[in-house]
Amino acid sequence: MNETLLILADFVPSKTKNTQTISIQDIELQKLFKQSEIDKVPKTYLYVNRDFETVFQNLKSKLKIIKAAGGLVKNGDGDYLFIYRLGKWDLPKGKVEDNEKMKEAAVREVEEECGIKINYLGKKITTSYHTYYLRNGEFVLKATNWYEMGVNKVPKLIPQTAEDITKAEWRHVDQFDEVRANTYPIIENLIKKLK
Repeated sequence: MNETLLILADFVPSKTKNTQTISIQDIELQKLFKQSEIDKVPKTYLYVNRDFETVFQNLKSKLKIIKAAGGLVKNGDGDYLFIYRLGKWDLPKGKVEDNEKMKEAAVREVEEECGIKINYLGKKITTSYHTYYLRNGEFVLKATNWYEMGVNKVPKLIPQTAEDITKAEWRHVDQFDEVRANTYPIIENLIKKLK
């Protein structure tokens, strides 16, 4: 939700910043989203319960789900692909079209957004979720499947400017500080395990 996280877990995570524990009555995504727009400092809402998965399924059942897919792409030199869109570093991703498989959508979106050909599609890394409002005012939850991907050598990148991508760059893990300083919590979480 904007820069704010909602963590549903069966334990208390050890490394969370600016955390506020909430009760089941407080888990109303639209209200939390609106509060995240007001808050000056992003926070983490934490709900701890052994049955957190049921709570999550219940939350999802109340919202329209937009399916998306994207990739964490590594080149032949071991560098990773990042895009710069709307003032933030991000990873290439996009909506899944009707009758399209998630893996197919992930490859298509990466290729379209960066002007490259994916040579290797690996395992699914995770699914991330974020909320936003559509132009018609409908509140939605976007579920993005992230996949490991690879390209041979170091192809030239061509950012898809029609999608507001102004830069596409290969970055070595020791060059991630600039990305981490200006990205979304979801992306930061995806790249923090890379070495």
